[in-house]
Amino acid sequence: MIPFVKGVGRQPGMGDMPQGQSAQAPAKHPRPDPDAQQAVVLVRLVEETSLTVEPLGIQEDGESVVLTGTTDNQERREKFVLLVGNVNGGGQVDDQLQVAQPAPEARFYIVKRGDMLSKIAHAPDGDANQCPRLFEANRPLLRDPDEIDPGQRLRLLQ
Repeated sequence: MIPFVKGVGRQPGMGDMPQGQSAQAPAKHPRPDPDAQQAVVLVRLVEETSLTVEPLGIQEDGESVVLTGTTDNQERREKFVLLVGNVNGGGQVDDQLQVAQPAPEARFYIVKRGDMLSKIAHAPDGDANQCPRLFEANRPLLRDPDEIDPGQRLRLLQ
């Protein structure tokens, strides 16, 4: 299990719901299962990226998300886990993904208040000029290098 800080990161909302579905169920119908709704949002979020997992399996169970499927490399696996885990409302990710070309895992960093990508890339033995590479190492989780949130988990450069 990989822990994530709850309430940090992208906040999926009405714009993330598939066409024809809303976050509120009509009053005359039973309320949809919130875990199933969150899983639908997560699937849509992943489908909007270039990350491929076949077959994609996302199961939400209250405090955790179980990920299953196979992806082509370790970097994509880590990006997939970070994308799902850093969604607001996250908790823990049970990473059961398989990798076609296994490689060593990256190191991770939890963003602290006052951090910037250039500061993270520079400390302790890094190079601030590596900021663009650090940003790319964390896309599509990050949309803008100047927008990181305390509590987000990021991949560090190898």
